[in-house]
Amino acid sequence: MNLGELGEFLFDQPLLTLTIAAILLAVGAGMLAASRPRIGHALRNTAYLGLVAALLLTVAQLAGHNNRSEAALWLDRTRPAEIVGKETVIAMRADGHFWVEAQLNGEPVDFLIDTGATYTGVSKRVAQRVGLQPDADDDGVLLDTANGTIVARMASANSLRFGGIEANSLPVAIGPDGEVDTNVIGMNLLSQLASWRVESSRLILVPKGR
Repeated sequence: MNLGELGEFLFDQPLLTLTIAAILLAVGAGMLAASRPRIGHALRNTAYLGLVAALLLTVAQLAGHNNRSEAALWLDRTRPAEIVGKETVIAMRADGHFWVEAQLNGEPVDFLIDTGATYTGVSKRVAQRVGLQPDADDDGVLLDTANGTIVARMASANSLRFGGIEANSLPVAIGPDGEVDTNVIGMNLLSQLASWRVESSRLILVPKGR
């Protein structure tokens, strides 16, 4: 392997290059420590920082490839939907579900797209934050959740928007805090769309009239 090939190899392996550079700096710092202690000390600190950075980047890279790890889920945060032509596209997250950052009454809220949920639903804490008030004549509805059956209060959201999708005056179920951990977009919104489908780990939504 000549120098050109070695340079290309190291360029394609930034973590390895960073590690090698940090090690060489540490060796150089040791050689200079006796004759030039200040320079040696500075080089040693720089080498330590390089090694720590390489370690952290390696951990992050491994976590990103391990879809089941807590670190992977943290790194793979919920993002806004993407608009591609007439379609709104939501990529599958590391947990195997479709999450989207939406605007509920103008406030950002992370939602799970749940085709098994009858209603769009939020926790009481989120409802208070976005200004959702239960309907005055609502006696509550029974909803089946992952934590069992709950009594939810119904409210009407002025707007819920993500990507090219917008719903107005949308019925939203407000669940008790402690029993509702996940905000969901349910079939009462999805049924208003022209179509929705899953292709290659992407949820594709098409609004009506587009």
